[in-house]
Amino acid sequence: MVETLPLIDERSAAFRAAIAAAPDLDVPVPSCPGWTLFDLAQHLGQGQRRWAVIVAAGPAAHPPAEGAPEPAPREREELAGWLAAATQRLLHAVQEAGPDRGCWTWWDGSESPLTAGAVARHQLQEVAVHTYDAELALGAPRPLPGAVALDGVEEFLATCCAGAYRWPHEPATIDYRAAEGPSWRLSLAAGGVRLTRFPGAAPDAADASVRGTAGELVLALYNRITVDALEVGGDRRLFDLLLEWDPDE
Repeated sequence: MVETLPLIDERSAAFRAAIAAAPDLDVPVPSCPGWTLFDLAQHLGQGQRRWAVIVAAGPAAHPPAEGAPEPAPREREELAGWLAAATQRLLHAVQEAGPDRGCWTWWDGSESPLTAGAVARHQLQEVAVHTYDAELALGAPRPLPGAVALDGVEEFLATCCAGAYRWPHEPATIDYRAAEGPSWRLSLAAGGVRLTRFPGAAPDAADASVRGTAGELVLALYNRITVDALEVGGDRRLFDLLLEWDPDE
């Protein structure tokens, strides 16, 4: 697993740099329909503040009571400070808790643990993808950093797909193959969804597969690009079924 806290700090700084470079905070964000850069910044800052409170609260069956979220300032310099403060609150909360301390999360049925470290790992992907969103709005998106992207494929599949969930269709396997080397297999069945990681290609063929850089795979998983932009093999229909699937139902 990557060292999440320095990377959260670095990606948050990259996000603030994109906001600072924008000609206007009302620039629309193509990958977040209906949102402007200001909306995106407010979402990220409020989210980091909220997760700081959740981590600090420790083990719990429910999230701590939530008051009205702190609004983001509209003035550019104040917004940068507000965003930086949100990041520091999150980093401090995780550092104080330690990676193995429990806390409430929304992924209690998944393969990801209910810990401060797992929250940090997911928040790294949150800020990495939203930095891509902000850069895309400026017309100059950069690839996700390699270490962030490689961890991001596994983190998404473990947190959002794999677990004690019921797959409502015929059993199937889907492989995600990173050009950098590793691959991940989702095995979907009515009795649960299992994630297997391979250092290279899987030893046998899956029912469907997609290949690209780890960054491209993350963007496809977060629906920023379509799988059709990558190298798809096998039953293409399985990706549509997976996208439509709600594990909690």
